[in-house]
Amino acid sequence: MSLLWAGFLLGGIFGVAARLGRFCLLRGLRQWAGRAHEQEAGGAPALQAFALALAVALLASQALAFFGLFDLGQAQIVRARFSWPAALLGGLLFGAGMALARSCGARSLVLLAGGNLRAFVTLLCLGLAAQATLTGVLAPLRLWLQGFGQITLAQATLDQKLQAGGLTPGLSLLLTAALPAFALLIYALRHPALRRSPVQWLSAMLIGALVAAGWWTTAHVGVDPFEPVALTSLSFIGPVAEGLLYLQLAVGREASLGPAMAAGTLAGALLAALATRSLRWEGFDSPQRLASSILGGLLMGLGGVLAVGCSIGQGLSGLSTLAIASLPACLGIVLGALAVIRLQAHATTHKEDLPS
Repeated sequence: MSLLWAGFLLGGIFGVAARLGRFCLLRGLRQWAGRAHEQEAGGAPALQAFALALAVALLASQALAFFGLFDLGQAQIVRARFSWPAALLGGLLFGAGMALARSCGARSLVLLAGGNLRAFVTLLCLGLAAQATLTGVLAPLRLWLQGFGQITLAQATLDQKLQAGGLTPGLSLLLTAALPAFALLIYALRHPALRRSPVQWLSAMLIGALVAAGWWTTAHVGVDPFEPVALTSLSFIGPVAEGLLYLQLAVGREASLGPAMAAGTLAGALLAALATRSLRWEGFDSPQRLASSILGGLLMGLGGVLAVGCSIGQGLSGLSTLAIASLPACLGIVLGALAVIRLQAHATTHKEDLPS
């Protein structure tokens, strides 16, 4: 099997699981932040599902790396030199955009496959902003921002840092992967909300396993020593931008793994939508909603490039490597999303309190 077809298959499985399990970090943060009846029922199931997926991704990825199937220290997302202010700012912008658009890049692909035209607008704006930030008119701004607060680490991951301090690889893996994964599992499963939804927790576990499968795939499938492929896994900012560019400029360009994975996600989510008979056209109900989707997509494109990933690319794949550079990006994503969620809730309450 070629690497492109392997990527398409990985994306297809992700699309099916994400569609059936309604997998979405934003949905979980909304439940955690404001849905009191969910709290009374025992938690925020979508956030618990994300925690479960992260626990599986972390354990599976680190276990495979421990047994020598790949070297996560060589992963593209693991960086010894980075700007933590730019990563944090990028995360904040991405999280805010995700809340405004009401979906991240991965979720937008899944929703689009089911006929959601709002997601189509979001993806177009996300891809435009991401490509402009990577190689277009916003590239100078990106380089300027990434010049602030740059640090160079002797060890780029948490486990490398502990091993450099004298711990054995096994003990380091226990402290940095096994214990955090156990804590995530406790959070995910101690409340009944997630346990009552087998489809949701099974989908979450499958998505976590796909992260580890992504590392293995890029390390072993279609390996060419003369054209090595960067070790990577699930991520959707760069792939969406590359995919849109490929659609416009395919002549003379070779297809790559990222767009193949994005296309597979669309195909898998479409199959799931057809199987569950949930395929239907959805549009905008107001100009304000259209503006939110546009602004959200633009912020996610810019922020995702600065943060070097999205809620999946950093929140699952990045954290599964224990990369130190992923920590400020993920913190920013959560804080940015929560800030907009709070502002939206306040604005709704204020509007309801106004005299009619």
